[in-house]
Formats: sequence, structure tokens, C-alpha cells
Amino acid sequence: GRQGRRAETGPAVSVPHDPRDLSGVWTRTSPLLTLSQTPPPFTPLGKKLFDANKPSYGPRAVPPAVGNDPMGNCDPLGLVRNLLLELVAVYPMEIVQTRDRVFQFFEWGHSYRQVWTDGRPLPKDADLTFNGISTGRWEGDTFVVTSGFFDDRSWLDHFGMPHSTEMTLEERYRRLDRDTLELNMTLRDPKIFTAPWVSERKVMKLA
Repeated sequence: GRQGRRAETGPAVSVPHDPRDLSGVWTRTSPLLTLSQTPPPFTPLGKKLFDANKPSYGPRAVPPAVGNDPMGNCDPLGLVRNLLLELVAVYPMEIVQTRDRVFQFFEWGHSYRQVWTDGRPLPKDADLTFNGISTGRWEGDTFVVTSGFFDDRSWLDHFGMPHSTEMTLEERYRRLDRDTLELNMTLRDPKIFTAPWVSERKVMKLA
């Protein structure tokens, strides 16, 4: 009995993994539910849109019945908010890799996005969607995803941060070990923010 308990609490065994295989079900460990504590300054339009958004969470919260969170209309959360808010144990994210695409499945709303990895660039023009259009490439063991063509009806987070249809997003994923995935993001939206918004380091664990 005692020997068995000692074995269970011993140091974890390092398991080999392929750093270019991001497959798995991941949950967020980072507590911050927005890109970073300090966003870049707004443009005049960005400030106007931000002031018009009435979230039911955070320091600007109003009662849900008088808020205008698009979640209340059962609209999709949008890609950024999915990455920030819903990667908790109850609503994890699954990554599935194929030869030409990487899929991310979000448990909240059962939505998904696809990242094309066949070498194609982002299109010059395309219809807007809540999760945008994404292409990915490898830089060493870092998976770099570039996205655009986002529908501007979504919020960036549940604090009511707005964005425009000109928003682009770069995500950089790196598998630090078998059970740990790191994500860093850079968001650019010159209509809303006067500078790029660089996220804090987000850490996810293999479920």
C-alpha cells in the first residue's frame, strides 16, 4: 500500500512527443480572459464602438437584460473570444491535423475553424466569417497562423472589446512538452487600435 502510494506521487515521466504535432484536446491555464491587461490606445472610432458595447462581465458590467453582448443573440463568439474565453475544462478545444489543414474544434457552440497548410496565401478578397480565413506555416517548431476576413459583429472578449473587418491576427503555437502548448497572439486593426495588440503568453494543457 505505502509503496504504491509513493509510486503514484513520484516525479512524472517525460514522454517523447513530436513538437510539430499539436493534436489533442487542450484546456487553458492562463487566467486572463483578454489578450493582455493593457490594450493599445483606441482610435476615435474604436473608442466610440467600445463605449457602445455593454458587457455583463467586468468593470463595465451591466445587467444582462440591458446589455448588448452578441452572445445574447446566440451569435458565434468569433475566433479571438473562443481562444480567450472558452478554453476551460468545461469547454475545451481540440486540434486535429491533416496533411493540408489543421482543424480547431471549440466545444462552446460546437464551432470550428480550419487553417490551410498547403502553402496557399490568404486570398485578396473573401466573404467575412466569424472565425475568419486562416493559413498556417511552420517556422522551426512554431506553428504560425495568419488570419483575416473577420465578421465585425463579434467582440474580442467578454469585456466588450470591438474590432473591424480590417482586423488581422497572427497566432504562434509552440508545443513545449507533450502536455503543454504555448500560444502568443498579435492582433492588428488600424481602424480600432493605434498600435498592434500583443497578447500575454497563453498556456494550455493536454486534457
